[in-house]
Order: sequence, then C-alpha cells, then structure tokens
Amino acid sequence: MPSRLLLFCALLTASASSVAMTLYRTTDAYGVVSYSDHDSEGAKAYVIFREPIVERLDGQVRLNSEVIAGGVRFSAHNELFAPVEVELRLQGLSNAQGGNAPRIVRKVLPARSTQLLSVIMAQPGKQLGYQSKLDYALGSPLQRPQAFRYPFPWRGGPFRLSQGPNGRYSHFGAKGRYAMDIAMPEGTPIVAARGGVVIKTENSQNGRGTNASGNFVRILHSDGTMGVYLHLMQGSVVVGEGQRVSVGDALAKSGNTGNSTGPHLHFVVQRNVGLALESIPYQFDRPLGGLPNFTAGNP
Repeated sequence: MPSRLLLFCALLTASASSVAMTLYRTTDAYGVVSYSDHDSEGAKAYVIFREPIVERLDGQVRLNSEVIAGGVRFSAHNELFAPVEVELRLQGLSNAQGGNAPRIVRKVLPARSTQLLSVIMAQPGKQLGYQSKLDYALGSPLQRPQAFRYPFPWRGGPFRLSQGPNGRYSHFGAKGRYAMDIAMPEGTPIVAARGGVVIKTENSQNGRGTNASGNFVRILHSDGTMGVYLHLMQGSVVVGEGQRVSVGDALAKSGNTGNSTGPHLHFVVQRNVGLALESIPYQFDRPLGGLPNFTAGNP
C-alpha cells in the first residue's frame, strides 16, 4: 500500500476517537495526491465526521414512566411513520415484587403507536428503586430483505460512480459500507428508486451545516429496508413525512450539503439488524456509466 494511503487510513482511524477531524489534501506537479493533518499552501481541507449516517429521533421516540398505585408502568411512544425497535433497560432495580422483574424488555413499535413495555410493582410498604434507559433503532429486524434491482434514482446523465462500496474516504463502518456516490451537477432531479413511505426528511441545511448527511430523504420499503438519498440541495425536497411514493416520483434535487467533497448523490440501502441500522448490498438495474456494478468489495 502506498505510504500516502497508509497515512490517510491512519488519520481516519485516529479520527474515530473524536467527533470530527480536518484533513488537508494536496496534489503535486505529477498528479500525486497526499493527505496530512497539517495545512499547507494550496491544500484543500476536508472534515471527516465520525457521526454515522443516521438522523436524530430525539422526541419522536420516547419513554413514558407513569406512577400507578404500588408501582410504575413503562410505555414507549413512536411518532414516526415507520416501525421502531426499542429496548428498555432498568438498572439498579430494587424492592420489586417477586424479585424476578424483567430488567431488559425489547419490542417493535408499529408506526404512530404507543405500546406497553413493562409494569413493575413494589414490595408492600417499600419504595421502588430504578434507573431507566430507552434505546431504539428505525425499522423492524423481523422483516427480511427481498431481491430488488434499483432503477437509477436520478434523471439525466450519464454520470459516473465517484465512490463505491467500502470506499476508503467515507464508505466504511456498518451504516454506510455498501453506499454509492454518484457525481452529478447540483440541481439534478432525484427520484424514488423504489416505492414506499417517506419517513424522514431534512430540507433546510445550507452547505456543510451540522449534519454530516446534509439534506436527505429516507423511504421505508415494503420489505422493511430503507433507501436514503443524501447531500440534497437546500429547499429542494418536495415530499413530506408520511407520504407514499412510487418508483420515479420526484423527491428533490442533488446538492453538495453535509460532509460532501463535491456535488453528488449518496444513495444507500439500510435495514435494522437488531437495535442497529446497517447498510446492505444492492444493485442497479443497469450498468452505471459503463462501469461495473460495485455491490461488494473494494471499487
């Protein structure tokens, strides 16, 4: 492996201990590209985010703890237009009746629902002690992906693949390993590559902003997988959460927002694998710009 690539990979590894790290890219007179964590004349800066490709769900999935006569009732509320897997953990549980009260409860909440998780009763005359924590992940791990070949999620072109699965710049880690980046001019029409329900969008981010994904649209498919379209142009998203779309329906325009090094569409398919989102391999229904279909391994 060339020394400059070893350095780049080492810097990326080092960045995993922090939220973000700035790298500087230079190209010499012979076209050789080098990366460094030190700025130099003519270098182009890139910010590498450790933040995974997943939107925040704060407030939309929440735990309700209701004090009842002699105990506490725990329920979870899901405001999203998609199922959510939740896990309730009760730590430091004391003075519970029976002594065998469940300390971990995991359940899949349907879209737009509230579900009972557990009722813990205290021993007579004693104070129930506990600390509660709710973890969650979009989607249901109970569904299994079905074979599907995706039409191109854009109009126009031809365009080229600028980074494939397992790409060394940013396609590493479980959530984005099988993503594809397609270089295209800003303003290119982005369309649904598969039908489903729009479950999350972002439309207001300008430039790099605070979210590495930039503006995006997330669509839940019938088999539980989710297609995510990232780095979209600010103000261009034309679909709303809860809206059902079909293949070819307009979603937005391509952009250069978030953790993006140039105008492109980042398209990834994800599924819940058990309280965690992971990207999965997928294929387009025809070759992309004459290049092979990179569905696994290094591009």
